[in-house]
Amino acid sequence: MAKVKPNALPWLVLSVVVILLDQLTKYWVLTSLPEYTAIPVIDGFWNWYRTYNTGAAFSFLANAGGWQKWFFTILAIVICGTLGWWLAKTPRRDWRTALPFALVIGGALGNVIDRQIHGHVVDFIQWHWQEHYWPAFNLADAAIVGGAIGIALFGFFPAKKAK
Repeated sequence: MAKVKPNALPWLVLSVVVILLDQLTKYWVLTSLPEYTAIPVIDGFWNWYRTYNTGAAFSFLANAGGWQKWFFTILAIVICGTLGWWLAKTPRRDWRTALPFALVIGGALGNVIDRQIHGHVVDFIQWHWQEHYWPAFNLADAAIVGGAIGIALFGFFPAKKAK
């Protein structure tokens, strides 16, 4: 009988934490913030700004007529399934692989929940400098971007192998 090596699937707990924090903050936004009204957090740099995105990053395909809801939902599920499968094949101690995968899974599923419940993603973090505004985003988006950066960085700069 082959010896079973512990895999990185327990890192999915981090995905669940990301989903919970994302959904809790979006609940707060939907029950506390007015729509389309900037509320300064750090004047001249950071606002709370409740808005919605029916598309993907930077509102890509936002006005596509509705089919994009299902396209982005299916795409996110396929990506999460693939990352989950890779986690099952990743050694548990390999945090450089597991951490970014778990962040992307949690963020993607957080936004899938929004798409299925509301028909759009709730965004509320708005950064700007003077009159130059970055598109509004949410915690799920931040987890996806952080995970993607981790995947890229750790892919380009892998850990040194022990001799």
